Amino acid sequence: MPRGEAKAQPKTSAGTRDFFIFLSSQTLSAVGNSISYVAIPLLVLRATGSVVQMGMITGLVSVATIVTGLFSGAVADRVNRRRLLIVCDLARALLFGAVPLIWAFSPQVWLLYVIVPVAGVFSMAAQVAYVTVTPSLVEADQITKANGRLYASYAVAGVLGPTLAGALSGVFGPAAVIAIDAATFVASAAGLYLLRWDGVPKPAEAPDAARRSFLSDFMVGLRFLGGHPVLRTLTILLSFLTFLTLGLIDIVVFHVKHDLGQPDSVVGVVLAAGTVGTLIASASVARVRGALGFGGSWIGAYALAGAVVAGLGLAANVALVAVLVSVFLFCTGIAGICSMSLRQEVTPDHLLGRVTSTFWTVHSTLGPIGAAVLTALAAKFGVGPVCLAIGGACLAIAAAGSFTPIGRRARPELSGSAE
Repeated sequence: MPRGEAKAQPKTSAGTRDFFIFLSSQTLSAVGNSISYVAIPLLVLRATGSVVQMGMITGLVSVATIVTGLFSGAVADRVNRRRLLIVCDLARALLFGAVPLIWAFSPQVWLLYVIVPVAGVFSMAAQVAYVTVTPSLVEADQITKANGRLYASYAVAGVLGPTLAGALSGVFGPAAVIAIDAATFVASAAGLYLLRWDGVPKPAEAPDAARRSFLSDFMVGLRFLGGHPVLRTLTILLSFLTFLTLGLIDIVVFHVKHDLGQPDSVVGVVLAAGTVGTLIASASVARVRGALGFGGSWIGAYALAGAVVAGLGLAANVALVAVLVSVFLFCTGIAGICSMSLRQEVTPDHLLGRVTSTFWTVHSTLGPIGAAVLTALAAKFGVGPVCLAIGGACLAIAAAGSFTPIGRRARPELSGSAE
């Protein structure tokens, strides 16, 4: 039987063969992402010395993902999702592989303004498709646990990637390190090819689905979000939180390099140590959500994150910065896993791509503006005042969430929604 026509495998637990292969593949992809996560800012900073340009590239990537969000959900709900993930991995391998080749002849910073956002297009499409996979591989009561394991693998990758990027960047330069990023995407694509999962959305779309416009598909996702009280509120509050935090890693890199005078290798160690927080979040999120409920987990996580970001503005040594980044990533890990699990629990499979891409697109809209504005403010007024302002705003948003359906509904996965 051709691979694309394979019968769907039964879903059991977060330990099945296909889930293990998917987990391994996503870990490799995450290693690549975490390498570029450090290497790209270091490449820009080494070439230009400007935190503003770092923020501009981050903002452009966010713009690219927002635009991609208008159609990536419809694509994920129409096509074979396994094949889509493979294409996205191979495309990113080619794009990032071009950077060290071109840098070997002459540094071309302008090229990053092209390659990195285009890679962001494929990253967004892959992220949307990735969210649709887990509910197809595991039972509903295993979703949060499975997402926790995926986040745990990302945490391991998050330790390995920045450590490698920082150490190797100091020896070979950040451009050469990006070649490793490209190789991990090739390996990830190979793993996805081994899946027995057929990748076809269930139930299949109606025969006239191909004639619908991407805008109408986007509106389907928007109507679903608008009809679910908790998802609607999450989308609104996360819009402001994304504005505040999208450029935060750029600010941390600038703080460690510029204010604390540390080399590339230390930047890698700080960010690698920070991802320990993600690992702890992934291991504890199921218990935290079980004890506090969705609202308590999400609101509490962002309240603590606000206090931590404010503390980053006062951190005067590398060890404290690493600890605070770790706690911040713990908070965003708890909130992010709970949010993704909730969407997977309440959204029908054939709508999951559109709902996911619409959710991310809408709440990411303010991100590019925030990344550009806040990194510019950090360059002008210093990291301390900017982090204090960001932290205070995050605390205010978390407090406001207590008076919304997020804080009032103990079991939002049982709430009604409209298609």
